[in-house]
Formats: sequence, C-alpha cells, structure tokens
Amino acid sequence: MLRFGVFGTGHWAAKTHAAALDAHPRAELAGVWGRDPAKAAALADRHGVPAYTDADALIEAVDAVSVALPPDVQADIAYRAATAGRHLLLDKPLALTLADADRVVAAAGQSGVASVVFFTGRFHPDVAAFLASTAAAGGWHTAHAVRYGSVLQPGSPYHNSAWRHQHGALWDLGPHALSILLPVLGRVTRVAAMDGARGVVNLLLTHDGGATSTVSLTLEAPPDAIGRDTVFYGENGVETAPPGDGSSLTAFGVAIDQLLEEIDAGTRDHRCDVRFGREVVAVLTAAETARATGRTVDA
Repeated sequence: MLRFGVFGTGHWAAKTHAAALDAHPRAELAGVWGRDPAKAAALADRHGVPAYTDADALIEAVDAVSVALPPDVQADIAYRAATAGRHLLLDKPLALTLADADRVVAAAGQSGVASVVFFTGRFHPDVAAFLASTAAAGGWHTAHAVRYGSVLQPGSPYHNSAWRHQHGALWDLGPHALSILLPVLGRVTRVAAMDGARGVVNLLLTHDGGATSTVSLTLEAPPDAIGRDTVFYGENGVETAPPGDGSSLTAFGVAIDQLLEEIDAGTRDHRCDVRFGREVVAVLTAAETARATGRTVDA
C-alpha cells in the first residue's frame, strides 16, 4: 500500500482525489491538509484520517502527495514534496509560471520520484486509445479544439474559485485542449492569441513539423453553448476525439494505477509527467504574452 496525503479541501479534492484514493485497493489515504483548517478537518473526518495543520508534516508522513490546489500553491507543495522524495500525483496546470514549473521538474528529476499530472481526458481508455492510433497514423495538417464551459456561474462548485476568475479559461481549460493536441501534432513552437466576447480566448498554434491548430476556450459560455470537441484533419481524412467514456473519479483511479506502475517498474517516463506538465505551461505562458502584446510568440 502506498500512503498518500491529499492537499486541498475543495470540491475537486473531495469528490475526485480523496474519494478515488480511499477506494483504491493499493492506496492508503493517510491524511489531509488544506489552507482552511476547518475544511481540512471535515474532509479528514469523512475518511477517518488525521487532518494536518502543517503541510510539511503531512509530506513527511506519506509516500506520495495528491494535490488539488490552485496551481501556484500546488507548485510550491509539489516542489517541497519532490525535494523530500515523495511521489507526485498533481492536477493541471502544473504551475502558473514557467519558473515554478521548472522548479518542480528539477526537484522531481533530482530526487528520482515518479510523477503524473492529471489531465482528465488522457486517463479515459477511449481517449487514450484514440490518441495512440491517431498519432500512429500521422499525416495530420491541422486541428481545431473547442472547450466552452460555464463553471463560473452561481451554483457551480467552482463559482468561488479565485484563480479561475483571475486566470480564466486559458489556464483552466487550455491544458485539457493541449493534452489532446500535443500527442498527435507534436510540440508547439509558435503561439498567437486573441480575446473574444464572454471571456473567449482564441489560440493559433504552430507545431513541430509544420502542422497548425486552433483552440477556442471560455469559462463563460451561455448554457446552451456548453461543449467540447477536438477534430483533426489530414491525409487520413477527419477524426474526432471521443469525449471520454467514464467519470472523472474513474479516470483519477486510472491515474493512481499508472503512478503505481511507474513506481513499481522504476521508470520515470510517464506521458503525462511533470515534464509534459511543464511543456503545457510553456505554451500557456507564451499565449499570455501573445495576448498582451498582440504578436506571435515563440513557445
């Protein structure tokens, strides 16, 4: 059994991270830490584990950390955990700055810990199979990804998420879109960006080898316009990525499985490790610069 500490007390931490870890046959939920001690105590009581008031004390008590916190807070916890030799099960985006992402990558590399960053769609079996076959087919010229959400509305469990209100769809939904595009089209080399109505961010990306893609994102879509789609065009025709054939809870269970496989095998090459998380942060950072300056930016 691998002992996990959950860092975070919000909806995602409770309904996905803690719930999946508590149900997993090879994981032991060993404690909870949060910035709000009362919420940490409530979540810990729900699972019959201790609540910690000191994040480093929980890091010391476990083998791995499961982090569901705002990205800037996550990056600091991940760095401290990796430095202490604890394996990392993180959420997207890895960080809000490239410097913070680099710190986590360097710490994980130096200590040799395993890492998985949870891009939800990548852990649905039908999506994983689609990406493997589509990437193997090759010959793709372009793709278009749309992520239209409405999670900032009253009644949403994320309505009071300060970091989502501040950083918007680019940083919340952008990682999901990029996690599907990059395995098929390759690394992003150049980024252009333009804002639109209702919090829309539009990206134009150039990938290694000359393929291009467009991405449209918002957290403020009208209720009837909510949706997500990723379509690839190329020598083999048109292929549309599936939406995912399971819940986020099931997908997180797969992420736990895959982290355990990395640890058991001694490998450190997971396709969604902190290095991939850093690659995504680099694109998002370039997109922020492109939005601010109105020019195309190298990623």
